[in-house]
Amino acid sequence: MRKNNFPEEFLWGGATAANQCEGAWNEDGKGMSVADCSNYKPKADPKDYKAQHGITAADIEKAMKTDDVMQYPKRHGIDFYHHYKEDLDLFAEMGFKVLRVSIAWTRIFPNGIEDQPNEKGLTFYESLFSEMKKRGIEPLVTLHHYEMPLYLVNHYDGWYQRPVTDLFVKYCKVVFKRYKNLVKYWLTFNEIDSVFRHPFTTIGVVTDRYPKEKQEEIIYQALHHQFVGSALATKYLHEIIPDAKMGCMVTRTLTYPENCNPKNCLLALKDNRNNYFYSDVQVFGEYPVFIKNYWKKENIHIHMEPGDEEIIKCYTVDFVSFSYYMSMVSSIDAAKKEKVNGNLSQGVKNPFLDITEWNWQVDPTGLHYALIDMYDRYRRPLFIVENGLGSKDVLQPDGSIIDDDRIDYFRQHTQAIADAIDDGIDIMGYTPWGCIDMVSMSTCQMSKRYGFIYVDLDDENRGTYNRSRKKSFYWYKKVIASNGDDLE
Repeated sequence: MRKNNFPEEFLWGGATAANQCEGAWNEDGKGMSVADCSNYKPKADPKDYKAQHGITAADIEKAMKTDDVMQYPKRHGIDFYHHYKEDLDLFAEMGFKVLRVSIAWTRIFPNGIEDQPNEKGLTFYESLFSEMKKRGIEPLVTLHHYEMPLYLVNHYDGWYQRPVTDLFVKYCKVVFKRYKNLVKYWLTFNEIDSVFRHPFTTIGVVTDRYPKEKQEEIIYQALHHQFVGSALATKYLHEIIPDAKMGCMVTRTLTYPENCNPKNCLLALKDNRNNYFYSDVQVFGEYPVFIKNYWKKENIHIHMEPGDEEIIKCYTVDFVSFSYYMSMVSSIDAAKKEKVNGNLSQGVKNPFLDITEWNWQVDPTGLHYALIDMYDRYRRPLFIVENGLGSKDVLQPDGSIIDDDRIDYFRQHTQAIADAIDDGIDIMGYTPWGCIDMVSMSTCQMSKRYGFIYVDLDDENRGTYNRSRKKSFYWYKKVIASNGDDLE
């Protein structure tokens, strides 16, 4: 058995999101969120990433008129809201040291504008975090994970309007004060770089409500308001819970040049720089020059209140967290090349990599590469808070699931993390995505499964919701028990 040198304090665990697992979408005073408009897309072609997202004003109106949960699967999720103690027992059995969850803003402020928070929502998360602590599991809490109040979308144009920043900060202060003795690891915005990939889900901007020529400016303006919100959330976290840590969270879409053609190398360099823009602002506390130059060239005007840039500069994050699922390839001849996609991103197919049945490339070496590159850039602790393999599980006659493909995927990626640690990279922890099966983000399917734990539920919301352990459950338990040494 190889000695991998994971630090003793390494945080092994898993990751979830309220909008994909909790369900109970209209219980105990919860308001409607953007996730409740996300519809089931069974016929979406895995190779057509544009067909997997996009919400129009008409879609929202339709969703608001129905209580249907089959067409809108995130409304039922896996009913974590009522099963969380059972699920925490399973996570504890695996040996989790940390669990990434998110707070649904609409459980605390149903419309986002209320003067007083919803006590039933606050009580639920207090119980959740307390039960985690009883089992020796640290909460890693995302404040804004694709679940902003729908009221703010319809009445404030989402994050495009500045008052939403103040409403978000009010919400943050409430949860910091309520959970100051329970939570010490926090994240601001999930995959904040996704603003252009799916603006409705990320910033509550419904693009068909605006002229096409103004959409890019509107998205950048909303993003600026989130950057200010991130900085202010960090400021108040440090004031209210002095020993707590705040992280940013981005999608690491590592991009390689197709070959050593200097033009391809330059294109990949720029693609990676664009990906880093979002974490650069939250780590370095300022907008990079190339973005300001781009705004000037494209006649994009971003309104900033007096003091905004100082706020962003003064209150930077403590660590950098990210999702990593695949790498991409840039090519000056991309229009002529076969494409692959994943996590609502698209690039040229890499002939050296395998792809999943959902057309996502598998590249564990890319995780090692990304960890070195990010640490060299930021010199802040890194946290891999999403990574995983979506696949269709097959129930055996005895009810077991032999998911060797998932085990192999995680074995290779865990080894890549170990190799990066050997290279001197400071890595806080690892929380594989969907440690329990959940409704998928883009197509809202249950059949695309990531978890170590199987949930008896199909795409049409048929099933018992019973939980069972997959073969990967026992493998990951062994990995954690050996602190990453036993990967076989």
